[in-house]
Amino acid sequence: MRLGDCHNFHDFRTLAKRRLPGPIFNYIDGAADDEVTLRRNTESFECCDLVPNVLRGVSSVDMSVTVMGQKLATPFYCSPTALQRLFHHQGENAVAAAASSLGTMFGVSSLGTVSLEEIRKKYPGPQVYQFYFHRDRGLNRAMMERAKDAGVNVMMLTVDSITGGNRERDLRTGFSIPFKLNLAGITQFAIKPTWALNYLTHEKFRLPQLDEHVDMSGGAMSIGKYFTEMLDPSMNWNDVAEMVKHWNGQFCLKGIMSVEDAKRAVDIGCTGIVLSNHGGRQLDGSRSAFDQLAEIADAVGDRIDVMMDGGIQRGTHVLKALSLGAKAVGIGRFYLYPLAAAGQPGVERALRHLRTEIERDMKLMGCTSVSELSRANLRFR
Repeated sequence: MRLGDCHNFHDFRTLAKRRLPGPIFNYIDGAADDEVTLRRNTESFECCDLVPNVLRGVSSVDMSVTVMGQKLATPFYCSPTALQRLFHHQGENAVAAAASSLGTMFGVSSLGTVSLEEIRKKYPGPQVYQFYFHRDRGLNRAMMERAKDAGVNVMMLTVDSITGGNRERDLRTGFSIPFKLNLAGITQFAIKPTWALNYLTHEKFRLPQLDEHVDMSGGAMSIGKYFTEMLDPSMNWNDVAEMVKHWNGQFCLKGIMSVEDAKRAVDIGCTGIVLSNHGGRQLDGSRSAFDQLAEIADAVGDRIDVMMDGGIQRGTHVLKALSLGAKAVGIGRFYLYPLAAAGQPGVERALRHLRTEIERDMKLMGCTSVSELSRANLRFR
């Protein structure tokens, strides 16, 4: 199977699985506990049907949107995800370049493997910096100041990860950063030597956003351990309100799932929220963002930009989310599999496929612009 054989989400996933060692593929692919929420994230879209209108003279479409003051050429953006240079040596540079070429937003993670300064300098498009709330308040302030100095457009605080989810696939392989694998994990790396060659012959793996704050040289720090030991489970609305005030700009909360929390986000001055269950990687059994979207959009959609992520695999999924009230949708695994499969060419192919699907589907829906999508176009089973 080659990149040219990849035409959809599942094709890219298959190619990524062939190229990645098992522990790394399962880190992307897996979720918490029984992975019920992971599956539901996509299944939720299948409970909703599109109702097209015809004879509308749709010769061209405008799929641009504006979220948190950022003009995007597409109604989807690349959500911030961690550890991208583990999946392909180009890492965040590949994804940022692809996103920039499409005129959409790219998210840099505080657990990213390329510095936010490098990404901001190289790529002109809108960018968001995602970070977690640490026990060390000085670290939180330092990360915000660094983002401001780098010229980041939007701050995004992830609020659903005060502790790590129970990701059993990682426990079975011993996946951690730096690597400290069990025998099963080591065997999987041994049978994928091409990945190992690329990993060892390119720039040393590091977490530049945390280099000055986290010493990872003395042993293995698993992702779960990072969440458990460094993040602050006592984070509350007063803490976040102070950060919003300090930033004094576009500020988004990622991981909002209730109407009550959405209203609180408005009250403290946030300009955006992302409905998200972290791709099913935190609280298994939690509701899907799409299932919760209408309720939250009705409550606060006229006062704050409502976005969502989780389970997006098709252009029709994007249209359903927009019709239900989302201003834009975030994608994660959707670009991580192509990144793992083929680096920047893979990501570009996947994003362009999604853009083409949305354009075609809008024409078939009889819509010339995103603003014409509404709940009149939807029926739930």
